[in-house]
Amino acid sequence: QLQLVESGGGLVQSGGSLRLACTASGFTLGYYGMAWFRQAPGKEREGVSSISSSGGTTEYADSVKGRFTISRDNAENTVYLQMNSLKPEDIAIYYCAASRHPRLNSWTSEYEYDFWGQGTQVTVSS
Repeated sequence: QLQLVESGGGLVQSGGSLRLACTASGFTLGYYGMAWFRQAPGKEREGVSSISSSGGTTEYADSVKGRFTISRDNAENTVYLQMNSLKPEDIAIYYCAASRHPRLNSWTSEYEYDFWGQGTQVTVSS
């Protein structure tokens, strides 16, 4: 069964940090471009960050540049999102997504991705 499972979400104070993990099962993550998306209450899902299959290319939404870092460990079949300096506006459900395109063409488009995780909640208290 092909599956992505996110973990690491939770409640943190403003200015704090969390590290999200997305682990794949049933397929080899190293062949896939990966991304993190988030959906805040009442808002559309938006792209947060992406990483190519090799890890050589990363992209970030302007709202998280300098605070979030995406990385991957293909040997562990896992992608990470290190989130620092968290703000209340980062509150959302965070999803990881996998694309068969090793180098993502349009990383912010949901249509780019073939598999999605169930999401993990991130809450930031002010």
